[in-house]
Amino acid sequence: MDFFQVLRERHSIRSFTETPVEAEKLKAVLEAANLAPSAGNLQAYEIYCVTDGATLQALAEASFGQKFVGRAPVALAFCAHPGRADKYGSRGANLYCLQDATIACAHAQLAVTALGLASVWVGAFDDDAVRRVLDIGAGLRPVAILPIGYAAKVSRATPRRPLSDLVHLFD
Repeated sequence: MDFFQVLRERHSIRSFTETPVEAEKLKAVLEAANLAPSAGNLQAYEIYCVTDGATLQALAEASFGQKFVGRAPVALAFCAHPGRADKYGSRGANLYCLQDATIACAHAQLAVTALGLASVWVGAFDDDAVRRVLDIGAGLRPVAILPIGYAAKVSRATPRRPLSDLVHLFD
């Protein structure tokens, strides 16, 4: 699929079939995340790949009861790792690591679409609950959860702002 077609095809999908995600597709998604640019190439983030049903259900509860998280065959949790960005002081710890994690998640989400899979970006969750579910320390900050699977229902594209409203030109 052409890159711009991938951008047009990506939609938030919250309903997944029970079909498992093939290992080679999941690996390709993770490799796409790993190719994401990052501040100073420090890759100040960690990715937790969850396929266990009980852990997926616990992530759904940590996501304020968003049940679709637990119904996806896979969920990737992207966590900022401030310690990996300490080269840049407080800006690295408070901003760059968050940017790194979100860029990696965006790369993964686009790869998901290119592979014929579906996903939805989840940003509403209890950070401490996610830390407990994934058994990670306070040094990491959960940033996004990306449930992945095959779409049970295809949604229509949502309207976007016109460029004339979005882009502010300085010429």
